[in-house]
Amino acid sequence: MATTSLTDTDVRVREAVVRQLDWDPEVDSSAIGVAAKNGIVTLTGFIGDYPGKLAAERAAKRVHGVRAVANDIEARLKLGRTDADLARDAARALEVRIGVPDTVQAVVHNGYVTLTGRVSWIAQKKNAEKAVAHLPGVHGIFNHIDVTPDQTARDVRHRIAEALHRSADIDARNISIAISGDAAVLTGSVASWFQREAAERAAGDAPGIRWVDNRIVVEPPPREEEPEIC
Repeated sequence: MATTSLTDTDVRVREAVVRQLDWDPEVDSSAIGVAAKNGIVTLTGFIGDYPGKLAAERAAKRVHGVRAVANDIEARLKLGRTDADLARDAARALEVRIGVPDTVQAVVHNGYVTLTGRVSWIAQKKNAEKAVAHLPGVHGIFNHIDVTPDQTARDVRHRIAEALHRSADIDARNISIAISGDAAVLTGSVASWFQREAAERAAGDAPGIRWVDNRIVVEPPPREEEPEIC
């Protein structure tokens, strides 16, 4: 049977992710397992709620050398809640959330929330997901909200480019933008997964954009040897 050998880089990335999870106050890492291979990090195990699962994913993406994260953590609640309880809370959360129109609906089955409906902006679709993500009892979210822009803005590509260059979180020098119908296609490279996601968010907030095809590659710069600590 073939075995998979780990490089020194794989071991270093795995250890860095483990330390980052232990460091993050939003993450209970006591039952989380971490594996790393060629910059791809896999998270396994259990955590107390869905927000904690998302926090663990965010923490892993912050680590230098991480190109992608497979989040296989299972959210296990200490106190169970019925689908009826969760559906009631989801409806209320969508109602009071700023930026979510009343065209959005939620269906709950076995702790999983499915969002449907139509909105005009990607930001509205994301706001709906954020509204229910932190509800006690959520195991996961399926966001099937359809984005149907009211109108297509002129020179959307120029607006996205300006947004990328304005952002302090993005080094946009190696990012290229193309517009195909109501989709923004991003290509090029950035130094971290955080920058890749920030670029996608900036493009998704542009008027007339229905979805973002993010083809940006994460290419971390060579890491300098760390000095020994005496």
